[in-house]
Amino acid sequence: MSGGRRWPGWVYGSGAEPDYRFSFANERTFLAWIRTALALLAGGVALDAIDLSIPGALQEGLAALLVALGLVCAVLSWLRWARAERAMRHSEPLPSSTLSALLTAAVVVAALAILVVGF
Repeated sequence: MSGGRRWPGWVYGSGAEPDYRFSFANERTFLAWIRTALALLAGGVALDAIDLSIPGALQEGLAALLVALGLVCAVLSWLRWARAERAMRHSEPLPSSTLSALLTAAVVVAALAILVVGF
């Protein structure tokens, strides 16, 4: 299959095919981030469904935060995959990603809010 017929074109449209093992590793990393996104979504739904001893507005806000983080994680993980795949095709260094720092900060804020108000 030629590079022009594969989607997204801005990833596959230029450069040389990398070793398939690196592409598979990149795909596995993408799928791990998608699992993280699903876990965040599930956590947000669970937080909304379970009645905790914290104010309702805070509980709903934290649930919305986790769902929004799941959405952001899914989108950014795809962008991370595409940027890494393109870098490999051009024999460039892999790009850095702020995804893990963003998720860490948001999860810490959510956990601290539950710990401080909920216990």
